[in-house]
Amino acid sequence: MFVDVVKIYVESGKGGNGCVSFRREKFVPYGGPDGGRGGKGGDVYLRANPNITTLYDFTLRPHFKAEDGEHGKGKNMYGKDGRDLYIDVPCGTVVYKLDENKNKIFLADLTKPYEVVLVAKGGRGGRGNADFKSSTNRAPRIAELGQPSEKVTLILELKLIADVGIIGLPNAGKSTLLSVITAAKPKIADYPFTTLSPNLGTLVYHDKKLVVADIPGLIEDAHKGKGLGTDFLRHIERTRMLVHLIDISCGDFEKIYKNYQIVINELKSYSEKLIKKPMIVVLNKIDTISLETKNTLIKKFKLKLKKYPVLAISAFKKEGINELVKKIVQIIEDIKDVEPILEKKQEIIEYKEDFKIEKIDNKFIIKGKKIEDLVKMTDFSSKESIERFHSILKKLKIEKKLKEKGIKVGDKVLISDVEFEFIE
Repeated sequence: MFVDVVKIYVESGKGGNGCVSFRREKFVPYGGPDGGRGGKGGDVYLRANPNITTLYDFTLRPHFKAEDGEHGKGKNMYGKDGRDLYIDVPCGTVVYKLDENKNKIFLADLTKPYEVVLVAKGGRGGRGNADFKSSTNRAPRIAELGQPSEKVTLILELKLIADVGIIGLPNAGKSTLLSVITAAKPKIADYPFTTLSPNLGTLVYHDKKLVVADIPGLIEDAHKGKGLGTDFLRHIERTRMLVHLIDISCGDFEKIYKNYQIVINELKSYSEKLIKKPMIVVLNKIDTISLETKNTLIKKFKLKLKKYPVLAISAFKKEGINELVKKIVQIIEDIKDVEPILEKKQEIIEYKEDFKIEKIDNKFIIKGKKIEDLVKMTDFSSKESIERFHSILKKLKIEKKLKEKGIKVGDKVLISDVEFEFIE
């Protein structure tokens, strides 16, 4: 099954906890601290794999988690780092991250084989008590917990990468043409929307191999969501050239030309860049009309469309196919290696404080990644860890900020999922 838009949930590995330990050796009466650091949690990457053509597998398994880091040990032994997780996606996958307000934030456009992007960074390992040794504290009994994992919701959108895109209204004969010029075997029938997903095939001409895509879904107002909507218009962006197939079996030029304009208008409404692509206008089903009508239609189209070459074929009877294939190869060879239309990341520069304080009723909520990580990495069962935590809060001037917000003794302060009571 072809799937080109999915939502997945990824989580990096949690950092391992640091260790509290002291040397215990014969004839060493004052062995110092030797607790090692925890290992780093595994990162999560997306990797473009040229052997994958659909996002269907993600509908069966949308959740992914990297390996956690191991805890530190005595004798200054560091915990083992968690293994990084690589998730394979098709080439042409556009990656978005959903923020806390469900807004899509562009992360990457994976167009090259085996290109990777980091989507969730593993938590760092907590420091062991050996890291807290100082001239004033020779025997620290303090260690950090591992940094929490990063949980991310991603939207993956696939835009097929093909050399040639066959476009046209339903029943224009796109799937038939694809089956004739490639080895593809798409489903073909005489009713609208036989093709409910793009079909790919490889056109082989001498030493040339071109990927050809049959793009479904184009009807009037498709860009507004009618019919199959814009579900597959996005795939046209990746093609190097277009073959616009038109059914001329009715023999009426005005009606046929109107059908041509419907498709062109849909392309324009979706993106003006699509009209700038090289295009061949192909009049199909010449086997259903007289020779005189065929010649008249070709002449009128050539007069109207001076920008694009016009060819006439019968995909069903395989008439004019060789000429069409030669023209496709010729145009592809003349096209310079232009970069595909890619999603561009807009650089947004904004100032953010390390933390912010919100007051809800009599509760003060402190938010900020650094301060929230500090809470999650503090072992509140250790007196020394609590003292260190309070010392950091003082250095960050959080107490001062709380007083400016009007906090009183006994009011509650919430950081992450931990609630504190404010005292002088």
